[in-house]
Amino acid sequence: MKLVRYGNPGKEKPGLIDAEGKLRDLSAHIKDIGPAQLSDSALAKLRKIKTATLPLVKGSPRMGCPVMGTPKFVAIGLNYADHAAESGLPIPKEPIVFMKATSCIQGPNDPVMLPKGSVKTDWELELGVVIGTRARYVSQKDALNYVAGYCTMNDVSEREFQIERGGTWDKGKGCDTFGPVGPWLVTRDEVPNPQKLAMWLDVKRVQTGNTKTMIFSVAKIISYVSQFMTLEPGDFITTGTPPGVGLGMKPPMFLKKGDVMTLCIEGLGEQRQAVVPFKL
Repeated sequence: MKLVRYGNPGKEKPGLIDAEGKLRDLSAHIKDIGPAQLSDSALAKLRKIKTATLPLVKGSPRMGCPVMGTPKFVAIGLNYADHAAESGLPIPKEPIVFMKATSCIQGPNDPVMLPKGSVKTDWELELGVVIGTRARYVSQKDALNYVAGYCTMNDVSEREFQIERGGTWDKGKGCDTFGPVGPWLVTRDEVPNPQKLAMWLDVKRVQTGNTKTMIFSVAKIISYVSQFMTLEPGDFITTGTPPGVGLGMKPPMFLKKGDVMTLCIEGLGEQRQAVVPFKL
């Protein structure tokens, strides 16, 4: 299934994308799509609904983040060897874990706002994982069974805040609008191999990659992170970016007012964000 939340910010309704790519309303069956709707049993109930009986949604409404109420937004750094190289950093021996503020989460096509004083805001196309079942000390073999689904994410990053302001990555990762997610949550039954997904991002064409070149697989990441924190239903994990970020270009290239980012992961849908100036 491709699950979505559509409508104005704060007033989103649950829906799904049918086999013909049409948006259908799920609000007669569930109030929203959040942690309680992500378990295997809850998703199985949704699969039993006859899609043709769901009302079609007219027009092209805004898409919100496909999951509400995310408890944690976990991120993995330098998870592609060629991205580590362009950043001038060694390949990590263990996953690098940091956090993005949940307040940065937004819809896939909402504008990205340059933070106050920003001079080095950058893009990072990433495969997003949404946890469906509580995970604590899970094995790598079983780890994917704890996934509700996958989605496209943009780990927008302010490099000066991240690197030059004391070395705490979180400062450059959690600014408002820095977490576009969606357009869909694609349930794990439709993504049999998350390590075989093509991906690209355009400002001009800057990133082209494939999840097969990850240093640490999705299963390894979930197993590893679950040793240090309990992963709860609705938690996001963004799994690292392929090469082509602005920081690694010669000379570096950063986002400015008026730029537009378009990004896509195979089977998980496309995002488009206009870059806008800071506004309180």
